[in-house]
Amino acid sequence: MTAGSESLGETAVALNQTQTAQSTKGTPLKVALLGFGTVGSAVARILSDEPARLPVRLTHVYNRNVERKRVEWTNPGVVWTSNVDEVLGGDADIIVELVGGIDPAHDWVRRALISGKSVVTANKKLIAAHGPELSRLAHAHGATLAFGASVAGGVPVIDALQEGLAGDKLYRVSGILNGTCNFILTKLEGEGLDFATALQQAQEAGFAEADPTDDVDGYDARAKLVILTRIGLHAVVQPEQVLCGSIRQLDAVDFIYAHELGCTIRQISRAERTNHHVLASVRPALVPMDSPTAHITGSLNLVLSSGKYGGQTAFSGHGAGGHSTAVAVVSDLLDVARGRAHAAVRPLVEAEALPVSANFADKFYIRFTVRDRPGIVAAIATALAAHGINIDALLQKPGFGKDALPFVVTLEECTAEQLEAAMSDIRKLDFLVDEPLTMPILSREL
Repeated sequence: MTAGSESLGETAVALNQTQTAQSTKGTPLKVALLGFGTVGSAVARILSDEPARLPVRLTHVYNRNVERKRVEWTNPGVVWTSNVDEVLGGDADIIVELVGGIDPAHDWVRRALISGKSVVTANKKLIAAHGPELSRLAHAHGATLAFGASVAGGVPVIDALQEGLAGDKLYRVSGILNGTCNFILTKLEGEGLDFATALQQAQEAGFAEADPTDDVDGYDARAKLVILTRIGLHAVVQPEQVLCGSIRQLDAVDFIYAHELGCTIRQISRAERTNHHVLASVRPALVPMDSPTAHITGSLNLVLSSGKYGGQTAFSGHGAGGHSTAVAVVSDLLDVARGRAHAAVRPLVEAEALPVSANFADKFYIRFTVRDRPGIVAAIATALAAHGINIDALLQKPGFGKDALPFVVTLEECTAEQLEAAMSDIRKLDFLVDEPLTMPILSREL
């Protein structure tokens, strides 16, 4: 399933064609926006294009210092306010939370649900940290909590996992969940840039924030993976339980070596469930050129689900940006409008809390940068062998100085815990110039 980008006008027309009996026979549900930034204003634009044909109507907009946000193109009669209590205590049927973060969004969403108002949100941090609690609260008060826009923006993966694949027994979700990282990695690969230059270009293009930590260090993708694990694998995972690996150490030379191995490099999020355990991580990895992830470039996202009966399903599209996320938010609004009367009797699927680790068994890539001297490879091989790890291959490109010589060792399959124990010993060796870079080498299914 591929989700492309559309203009807001085209999106509004497409959404209007999905009108329901409620929109033609009943009063449209009242919608209040909390937050009028890039996504909030795009949502308002869609709702304002042809309000008479939608089953929802924008009635309130909340934002701090709201006067600087006010526009003239919204529906007549929209209340603009900087008082959130006016919104939460008002007559809106659905609250759209787009302020982001945990606080005060958590309190505001709780208050809305307790009062029986349904909530639509794109807040991945909130849903990752408090999703189970908020879902139970919504169910208890006959409301709906919709968060399809919290993962992969305009790619309808949450609905697909909850509804379209409900008949399967999923055991793995994986993919590329952060468009900023993918943009940077594509620059490193395609143009031979160093990390700092690629990051600067991502910031100039609007893909990366001034502080890119959440993106490049894996925390943004981790929040999304936590949500996918709960929805797809019915397993409760807390964000802090998921290992994150940064892409900051990557350089163009890593793509040269990866290509020699028939691979490229992507930031891969993956979670697998057994009966009694969850494996989960977000980190850069080598992926074969014939795998689906190898062909995801720029800021695109990809989610792969693997099921016992249905096999693998892929969902790809633009995961970020105001328009793509706004489409997902409005789609959730329409779903809530269609199912509002039945929300209280929908079954609540409880996820199970299980032990979590990152102890995947993989082949591995290690890039060392050393002060060259005899015996280096022997010392590394001895340390690896002490932990039951075999070297598969050694790669070394000419043209580098001996005071900072990069070379790559690939390993036969071992567990992440085995490798970390060996690397703890290797880090003590005095010929290392930089911290070694380790990445799993994944199969084509991931």
